[in-house]
Amino acid sequence: MPTVILVRHGRSSANTSGVLAGRTPGVKLDDTGVQQATAVAERLAGLPLAAIVTSPLDRCKQTAAAIAKHHPELRPATDRRLTECGYGDWTGQKIGTLAKDPLWTVVQQHPSAVTFPNGESMRGMQQRAVDAIRAHDAELAASHGPQALWVAVSHGDVIKAIVADALGQHLDTFQRIVVDTASTTIISYTPTRPFLVRLNDSGSELASLVPPPPKAKRGTRKSAVPSSDAVVGGR
Repeated sequence: MPTVILVRHGRSSANTSGVLAGRTPGVKLDDTGVQQATAVAERLAGLPLAAIVTSPLDRCKQTAAAIAKHHPELRPATDRRLTECGYGDWTGQKIGTLAKDPLWTVVQQHPSAVTFPNGESMRGMQQRAVDAIRAHDAELAASHGPQALWVAVSHGDVIKAIVADALGQHLDTFQRIVVDTASTTIISYTPTRPFLVRLNDSGSELASLVPPPPKAKRGTRKSAVPSSDAVVGGR
């Protein structure tokens, strides 16, 4: 299956004001966030991307648009399944205020039990996000081959939940994962298991993600299906 490059949006005005933006409309990147989006776009510029998919929220669409400037053949597609968690009544409130709510402790220690008041459950958020990634992977495998690279621009909690699933971890452990603004997290899906290739990466080169040319076999050139086996002793 293809490799997905999960990109968290650049820093937004809500990130610096200490407010839980959630799905609040109109939350955009601040000046630093624009610079971060430009930087991650430049890191991705040399990769043969098959698709760019984004959350419908403005801060993600801005980040996706920056990436697409280096890939004029691609038009970012919007997928609502990659949107921010539905925080319900928590949306727009100060983090300091929310930290005093009894539900805060549950969010930190037992997120699989959380349904936000008048909002979404964290289990539901993880399920629809993972479903989206796997669906796009399957579509791109069919249209671009098993070694395709593609980008999904989303949000911190959403990416953390996808990573937890890829690692086979319970959702209750996902708060141990850190995903910074404008970072890349890379997961390669194979027929029987995913591999977490990079996590919360904000600076390393990405050229090594480009798959090698397919080897000729008996006069036929075919794209190799990624192996599901881990390399003993490391690669």
